[in-house]
Order: sequence, then C-alpha cells, then structure tokens
Amino acid sequence: MFLGLKLLFLLLISPIIIGVFIYGLKRKTESSGKIILTLYAIGFCSILLLWIIGTLNQKKVLEKSDFYGEYIIDRDYFSGKQADWQYNNFRFEIKENDSIYFYVTNGKLIKETYKGAISTVAPYQSARLKIKMDLPTHHVLNSNPTIYRESWDFFMVFNSQKFHNMYFRKGEWKEIEY
Repeated sequence: MFLGLKLLFLLLISPIIIGVFIYGLKRKTESSGKIILTLYAIGFCSILLLWIIGTLNQKKVLEKSDFYGEYIIDRDYFSGKQADWQYNNFRFEIKENDSIYFYVTNGKLIKETYKGAISTVAPYQSARLKIKMDLPTHHVLNSNPTIYRESWDFFMVFNSQKFHNMYFRKGEWKEIEY
C-alpha cells in the first residue's frame, strides 16, 4: 500500500512541481520555491496520514496464543430472544494446554462438557483454528469455525446443523439483565 502512495505522489505531484519550477525560472520569482516546498509538505503529510490510517485499519494478525480464553455468544452481532437463549446455553473455553471445553449450560449451571484439542494452521499470514473433538461431540463443533478478523479483535462463527451460524467472541459470561 505504501508503495502505491509513493507512485501516486510521483505521478500526480511531480509534474505540477516541475511545472512550477520551470515557471519560476522563467519569471525569476521567489514564490515558486515556496509553492514547491508547500506542495512537497502537503504530499509528505498526505502520505504520512494515509500510512497511519492504513496501519490502524489493518486486520489483526492472529497467533495461536490469541485463541486462548473464554468465548461467549456475541449478542451484539445479532440480538433478540434466540441470541439470548444461545448465550445462556452455549459457551466454550480454550486453555493454554491446547484443550477446548465446550459447555452446554442452563445459565450459570453447566449441564454437559465436551472436550477436545486445538491446533492452528497458518496457510496465510494469520493463524486459523482447527478443532479435534473427543467423541461423542456436540453438533456445534462438527466443523472448524470461520474466523473473522477486525482491526483490534476477532470473532468465530460455527456452522451448526440445528442453529445455523453461531457467533462467538472472547468474553466472560455474565447473567443477562432484562
């Protein structure tokens, strides 16, 4: 991206600067030098600003350690009774020993626990989660999640046969206040 900004600067600003320089030589004015310096300053500030914005908006590059933690249903992505029900009935935890514990719950009470192991693959720059569950397993964990990266965070979407897409995000489970 940064190379593209340099090329844009060279292709757009440089002909203008050359034109102002030639005009200044013919007219023998000092103002053309100030205009040239101003154009370079504007170009430099524009490139710097675009680089900063691009850096802040880059998607998070995930490593295996980023997956460790507790996950709950993301009720902000889709809200309503179904999201609240899923939130109160499903959550999971990935521990640093590369184990995953999927909990079927009734609010605070854990009714069933499904265990498995995780690993990551990095076919691209960012790691992707692979889950291998012990049998029997829960239908939510029949396939690996799709990872959606954001600027500072990420969330996982599991494709459940019964509930379709289930959105999980890192967080601590708390009782819902209605």
